[in-house]
Amino acid sequence: MPNTNASFTRRMWSDELKAQIGKLEALDHRAPIHPTLESFDTETEALLGRLYGESHRYLETYKYATVAETEALVNLPESAQEPMAKDLPKTALQQRRQVLLGILTDMQDMEAKEKTMLTGEDHEDPPSI
Repeated sequence: MPNTNASFTRRMWSDELKAQIGKLEALDHRAPIHPTLESFDTETEALLGRLYGESHRYLETYKYATVAETEALVNLPESAQEPMAKDLPKTALQQRRQVLLGILTDMQDMEAKEKTMLTGEDHEDPPSI
């Protein structure tokens, strides 16, 4: 059995995305145009750039979500259900949320695969006689 420190918990990248989604939920309950939304976008773009690189498609997709144009890049189910007269600030918030949730799902899948692949790699086989 590996020697583990029970007080140590590995920080997952998905936790950072969850924190951003939580911040977005808090912003969603305020006025549609709020000065902290711009700083939220800057922070989120920096996070995605750090996690995936500045040229990754997730960063581009998020930038389109900030102007409510993500429908052109990904198939968002709510786009077909919305009326013709759109509330762009509300749509932009919804698209931000959907993009971040999609990225979170992919990140959690990767972390789960990584965890199963690394299981058992830190033990030694018994010596052969």
